Amino acid sequence: MNPQNAPEGPLPPADSPHLRVLSQYVKELSFRNAMAAAASQTYDVQPTIDMGVEVKSRPMGERNEAVEVDLCINVQARRQDAIMFSVDLVYSGLFQFMNVRADDVEPLIWIECPRLLFPFGRQILAEITREGGYPPLLINPIDFTPLYWSELRERQERAAAEGGLPPQAAAGGASF
Repeated sequence: MNPQNAPEGPLPPADSPHLRVLSQYVKELSFRNAMAAAASQTYDVQPTIDMGVEVKSRPMGERNEAVEVDLCINVQARRQDAIMFSVDLVYSGLFQFMNVRADDVEPLIWIECPRLLFPFGRQILAEITREGGYPPLLINPIDFTPLYWSELRERQERAAAEGGLPPQAAAGGASF
């Protein structure tokens, strides 16, 4: 290694916990442009935008050495009762956790992985709506932390009501 290109300061230990992004990709994309011909018209009333976000995960590999995380974003724009357009995007990533304690994996899956995927999904939604003849759909950043803790509380309450142990979220989904 050329000493001029070496990072400043000490290198992190090889056994330090870290998250590796192995790949990320559009898994599914659907754009329905119900009012395509009227997209360029001007209106006095802003459309109503309804959005749903869901995070899903599943272990991957023969020894479950990686986790695929899906960030599912559904958007529907309406003007009065007429649907203008709807978009369904599943943007996914394949992640690997190195030297991470088992208790820390679940929050990484439901908070950190979607946080890393979101800017790319947001860009795709902006581009697809612009290509559909509308102004780009710019979604505000999402803080997945309070959403995760709220979902975790709900799972624990459901499990307590059913008399069982709280389910682990290593595989499954959460809607926000």
